Amino acid sequence: MIFRRTTRGESVRGGLRRAQHTATKPVAATSQGTISKYRPKNSPVARAHRFAGGSQPTFHTAANRPLPTSGSGLKIYPLGGQEEVGRNCTVFEYDNDIVILDMGLQFPDEDMPGIDYIIPNVSSLKGKERNIRGVIFSHGHLDHIGAAPILLEQLGNPPIIGRNLTLAMIKHRQEDYKRGTTKNLKTIPIHNISQVMQLGKFTVKFFRVEHSIVDAVGVILQTPHGTVIHPGDWTIEDDPLSGERIDYEHLASLPSPRILMLESLGVAYTKERIPVKVTLANLEKLISEAPGRIIIGTFASQLERITQLLAYAEKIGKKVALDGYSMKMNVKIAQELGYIPAHKNILIPVEDIHKYPENKILLICTGAQGEANAVFARIVNGSHRSVTIKKSDVVVFSSSVIPGNERSIQKIKDQIYRLSDNVIHNDIMDVHSGGHANAEDIKRVLHQIKPDYFLPVYAHYFMLVEAKKLALREGFRDDQVFVLENGQIIEFARNKKPQVLKKKVNTDYVMVDGLGIGDVSEVVLRDRQVMSEDGMLVVIATIYSKTGKLVGNPDIISRGFIYMKDNKDLVEKTRKKITEIVMSGDTKSRAKADENFIKNKLRNDLGQFLFQKTKRRPMVLPVIIKV
Repeated sequence: MIFRRTTRGESVRGGLRRAQHTATKPVAATSQGTISKYRPKNSPVARAHRFAGGSQPTFHTAANRPLPTSGSGLKIYPLGGQEEVGRNCTVFEYDNDIVILDMGLQFPDEDMPGIDYIIPNVSSLKGKERNIRGVIFSHGHLDHIGAAPILLEQLGNPPIIGRNLTLAMIKHRQEDYKRGTTKNLKTIPIHNISQVMQLGKFTVKFFRVEHSIVDAVGVILQTPHGTVIHPGDWTIEDDPLSGERIDYEHLASLPSPRILMLESLGVAYTKERIPVKVTLANLEKLISEAPGRIIIGTFASQLERITQLLAYAEKIGKKVALDGYSMKMNVKIAQELGYIPAHKNILIPVEDIHKYPENKILLICTGAQGEANAVFARIVNGSHRSVTIKKSDVVVFSSSVIPGNERSIQKIKDQIYRLSDNVIHNDIMDVHSGGHANAEDIKRVLHQIKPDYFLPVYAHYFMLVEAKKLALREGFRDDQVFVLENGQIIEFARNKKPQVLKKKVNTDYVMVDGLGIGDVSEVVLRDRQVMSEDGMLVVIATIYSKTGKLVGNPDIISRGFIYMKDNKDLVEKTRKKITEIVMSGDTKSRAKADENFIKNKLRNDLGQFLFQKTKRRPMVLPVIIKV
């Protein structure tokens, strides 16, 4: 099935309007510190925040509501995120009620030419759409919200739950995907971290987590068969900028059995995490001492870091230009929500940077992962309309390496080293503090929460196994720790041991390519791989429909196989072979009735001939024209 997608840059009409929320009154303070004080009093978001009212009869908050006491066990099955970084999506099912956590995308591997991204496969939920009581989003990173516009539509637009920035980013992505469909979203904002919701038979609570994006939240799902604790992505910051340290000891008092689903991406990282304050101090030093322009590449979602850099630039009198579609949009959303002040006097368009002295310019942009069309790549390739790197520029990579991007990052780093004498990255100076916990943090949380069962999640499979080994070393029994594959179902039932069911749900890749969703199969991908490795050869043969004889010489078109002008001998031999195949007795006798016979014979015989001559197997595409 093909879905229409709008182009980037279209306005997000209504993207920040809130749907009517639950009976719990909103509060102005957030769990992210004093950053909320910057909310403009008369912004559309602030007005909606003050005046939204009413109730949602089916999906509402419910404090201290008693849990149901009957029914089947609690089933948990991941649709993604257990064997890769990305595509995070987990289903919780109890009786006829379903709650989903996150709908993320996964970026394609190098052997997936032409694929934009991969999304979770929700075919196992077909026919159960009415049972979905809500989709909770832990935070606004693409590996957690990126597939939402497609999957929410496929599942009949169930209610979505998240904090303010997360919901606003989903609304923007929804409107960017298909204009005018934001009105179909049913949103339930988490205005208060102590808010309690009843989603069918699930009692849902929330808790604060430390992560590299504003409004990240941990989730608690309570049922009679177990209490699930899922922090989404998380880390531990012992000396946070807000001054308020987060720990998880209070979660140890939740009802047993406690089932901890812990993101374990950093389990193999044994070095001490770089504190955020150290990173910020180093960046401020670079900004203040830069002899010319300073260009900082970071993630578009690093809103807290961008907030601090904007404040420091204003303090020392530098102008700031933001570049990168996603970064500019995220900052705009955060400003409307009041998470970032307006900074009208220091923010300038990137095309105006030439109007100011170079030592007064700070450019913050995307593309430090080496993405082909991102800002860094366009600057390096000389295709950026306003920025060309000079030797005096200070270029900073303030981001971690996303697994799978090592080669592209190294390539762009080498290119920038050729252009600038001042390139800074984490191997030289601590200019980035990651948002994921390390092995010591995982140990600490296991001892703080004291779960009855531990399910490592959201990482490559080997990392999940390493997290299990870590837990076993910390005193957990083997029957307390479960490493699930995508699609595996684990069931928790009162007074019974958890069991992993033999049945698995379908988690085959759903690949998005342009406007097509799921229409690129493994066969198509294999054909693309063949063409990318050995190229293709198009054979155009014209034959008489009555006699089957060949009309003139066949035409040959080579793409990615050989350069025909430099291989005239092979081209002529290939033409003779085509003529031989078409004019052979069995081919000629069947030409009138079976055009497919000629095509198949050309594919097989010519493919074998070319392999003998070149030891390569190009894709042979025969075209038969009858006259």
